[in-house]
Amino acid sequence: MGSTETKPKEEFVHSVFQSIAGKYDVMNDILSFRRHKAWRKFTMKKMNMSQGDTGLDLCCGTCDWTLAMAEASETGHMHGLDFSSNMLEVGQTKINAVNRDKQITLVQGNAMSLPFDDNTFDYVTIGFGLRNVPDLRQVLSEMQRVVKPGGKVVCLELSKPTWQPFKGIYYFYFEHMLPNMAKLFAKRYEQYKWLPDSLALFPGRKELASIFEETGLQQVQAYPLTGGIAALHIGTKENQHV
Repeated sequence: MGSTETKPKEEFVHSVFQSIAGKYDVMNDILSFRRHKAWRKFTMKKMNMSQGDTGLDLCCGTCDWTLAMAEASETGHMHGLDFSSNMLEVGQTKINAVNRDKQITLVQGNAMSLPFDDNTFDYVTIGFGLRNVPDLRQVLSEMQRVVKPGGKVVCLELSKPTWQPFKGIYYFYFEHMLPNMAKLFAKRYEQYKWLPDSLALFPGRKELASIFEETGLQQVQAYPLTGGIAALHIGTKENQHV
């Protein structure tokens, strides 16, 4: 994607998420066939966090994953970063409701340029956000930069099913039914119409695993979820030997 396209995409995606913040959780249910909670549970199991682990959740939205990590870590500090102030407001309300406001810090910022030092976090995650950024390689490089050596970079994202006939049914749903459902539920037809386009341009599971490796991440694991409509990717930052 050329730099001339980057700014308009960024501004458009920002306006979408600012406008749908209140309906975001309902829309996630629709988008994932109500599977996103099960996917996150599977992801947390694979991450296998220990007490005291720290984390950064990028494109944290309304903070469900940020909260899940805070709970798993028990005592480790979490940061959630998103560029939408409206999303962060919804997230902060959830955090306050379960009294984790001392453990979780929310930051309005850009995933392309993280306001954190190198080698800071045990885990850096991005859930359903990588396909919306202007340059996914830049975001993965930033994630790798701020994670500690031996730490994990984790991406949970919608993907492209490869198994027929499910593939055909899914694409029909995604391109024709979903935008109309969005119109019904969120009154945001135009904004949700871009979701099929964002997925069409997004790399498939194996291609994304290769990009993880190109970024320098080691022991890359890629798991298809629910017939491949989503995928989990986990990479480990190499321990630099002195």
